[in-house]
Amino acid sequence: MAIDHASPLALKSSGDKGGAECEEEEDAGNQRWPPWLKPLLATSFFVQCRVHADAHKSECNMYCLDCANGALCPLCLAGHRGHHAIQVRRSSYHDVVRASEIQRVLDIGGVQTYVINSARVVFLNERPQPRPGKGVTNTCEVCERSLLDTFRFCSLGCKIVGTSGGYRPRKKQSSSGGNGSGSRKKKKRAALKDARSESEHSCTSTSGGGSSDKSSVVQSFTPSTPPAASSSCRTGSKRRKGVPHRSPFGSLIVEL
Repeated sequence: MAIDHASPLALKSSGDKGGAECEEEEDAGNQRWPPWLKPLLATSFFVQCRVHADAHKSECNMYCLDCANGALCPLCLAGHRGHHAIQVRRSSYHDVVRASEIQRVLDIGGVQTYVINSARVVFLNERPQPRPGKGVTNTCEVCERSLLDTFRFCSLGCKIVGTSGGYRPRKKQSSSGGNGSGSRKKKKRAALKDARSESEHSCTSTSGGGSSDKSSVVQSFTPSTPPAASSSCRTGSKRRKGVPHRSPFGSLIVEL
């Protein structure tokens, strides 16, 4: 049986009550933010305009806050005269807006700003960071990107998610990841110490048998010297040449 929620006499079950509470929280979140913010974050910029595709400047990098009907190129702004339009820029393949333009119509408190090309900007959507750097003490409450100590979020999208009623922040992975890496390093160091102690123990056990054992250990690590050749072997194998003798008939042949 269908229940008319608009009727004052309608009965609501526990499941309907939970769904109604979720809807009320969602409606409260939507009322907290301006109606153009979520469409702005979901819009794809820096694409070619379909209407002015043949024009020289047909890149869509503008957005009308009054109409909230998608990205616009500079030529499309002629039909939005008198409306509040902002320009979207790019930084490291991410969309940003100038803080001076967006803070007129939106509270950007708690969102970290960056200085790019001598202008202070705010990122629109989250930028997840796979692993926080060393010595980081503060990260984004939603995507865990490294932040300064005075900020909570890295972008406007993270602020919307982090300040919603039903959002539960995730556990910080920086501290747990740091402890895990530290424990792994400690285990490696302990293993190296054990290996060194075992090698030292084996060396001391082999060298503890006296002077003869020490000499054998030394000889095992150094090349052995060849034995000295005896005099008999030296004379037999290589005899020194004596005084030469002339033939006895050499003088007679000269006299004749």
